[in-house]
Amino acid sequence: MIECLRYKKYNSIHLYTSIKEYTIPMSQSDYKSEITKKLLPVMDTMELLSGRWRIIIMTALYVGGTMRFNELRKNIPRITGRALSMDLKFLEEHDIVSRTVKDTSPITVEYRLTAYGKSLDPVFRALTDWGMDHRRRVMGK
Repeated sequence: MIECLRYKKYNSIHLYTSIKEYTIPMSQSDYKSEITKKLLPVMDTMELLSGRWRIIIMTALYVGGTMRFNELRKNIPRITGRALSMDLKFLEEHDIVSRTVKDTSPITVEYRLTAYGKSLDPVFRALTDWGMDHRRRVMGK
């Protein structure tokens, strides 16, 4: 969760996230500007989606549905087990991905997007559409 706190004494905005702290110097008039109001939600979203693999993991689960760890690893080229594990844990902590442990022999662990994670549907569609157009444009030359 990202919190935004304004300190009059320091005349800046401090953003605290689970990973990083950002300090943005701001004047009194800038604090309530339209740019700032639009910038902060984008920063929140980018904090969640940043990292080399997170959006790719979410998209794989969006397209493929419920998957086990090794299925995800096989479907995402060049991802390491450590990177996949770390990003799945991060996404689970932020209620984007759910982890289900099944009592089988051997124990099976499955991952899927939560309803909250599925609310990123417009983002997945926009990225896919733009990426396909971009690949056609670049490879078509």
